[in-house]
Amino acid sequence: MTIGGDVLARPSSPGEVVADAQQAEKEGYATAWSVHFSRAYDALTTLAVAGTVTSRIGLGVGIVPTYPRHPLALAQQAATAQVFCGGRLTLGVGVSHRPVIEGLHGLPYANPAAHMREYLGILVPLLHGEEVHVAGEHYRVDGGFRVPGTSPVSVLVGALSPRMVRAAGECSDGVITWLAGPRTLDATIVPTLRVAAAGRPAPRVVAALPVAVTDDPDAARAIAEQAFGRYNGMENYRRLFEREGVASVGDLAVVGTEDAVATQLARYADLGVTELWPAVYPVGDDQEASIRRTRALLTTLAVP
Repeated sequence: MTIGGDVLARPSSPGEVVADAQQAEKEGYATAWSVHFSRAYDALTTLAVAGTVTSRIGLGVGIVPTYPRHPLALAQQAATAQVFCGGRLTLGVGVSHRPVIEGLHGLPYANPAAHMREYLGILVPLLHGEEVHVAGEHYRVDGGFRVPGTSPVSVLVGALSPRMVRAAGECSDGVITWLAGPRTLDATIVPTLRVAAAGRPAPRVVAALPVAVTDDPDAARAIAEQAFGRYNGMENYRRLFEREGVASVGDLAVVGTEDAVATQLARYADLGVTELWPAVYPVGDDQEASIRRTRALLTTLAVP
């Protein structure tokens, strides 16, 4: 399992994201990940800039909502960003959540899994330089584009439900999960993905989780409830918590001493997670020292 840099699980300025990507590369991380915020910066544009000031590290975005973006337009944007990233870009896409799509964008949140299948059937071929001729239920596309100097872009799907995981396995390069714990990954996500991807290249499993190295795990879980508590009220995550057998987001945070966190992360690797995306958060009064302590451990795990 490779370790990615958290670039970052917080609202940041585009310049901070670029600087974080540079720092993650210096520290030896395999990938620098950026959240796409619906009410903040455009992550693909920001990572294109990060690509010009880094040389080795993979650059990933998760998750770009599909409903507000035509797949041809998103493919063109990602293919252009790939030029500046030197072939190191990973595009994470997802259906987001009903309140975001219907409330913020004013679009119907209909048939998410079927929508994603059709979307991927257009997006993925376009990002491999192919033309697409589709007259589907949601989209009509007749042709393609040419971006000189680009290369195929790896596409991952934000997936938690079995139907979405199957769509990801059959039509993309893998999944990105947020807050999926060991039980859900082991019993549902990883085996479903592998079956769906049979006959295709081994799928990527990127697991994003809150991580904090601390001597006070109880306090760390309480802080996780504050920092990530909005997910407790989202329908998709309530179903996830039920499958996982936990009450709320704090129960899924990876917290404890260096040895405890390293042991927990090793378990995720054993379950089939190929890449870890740690959402580092501070615990205690000295927040900067807390972040440094967690990143120090992750740096040792990131370097082979």
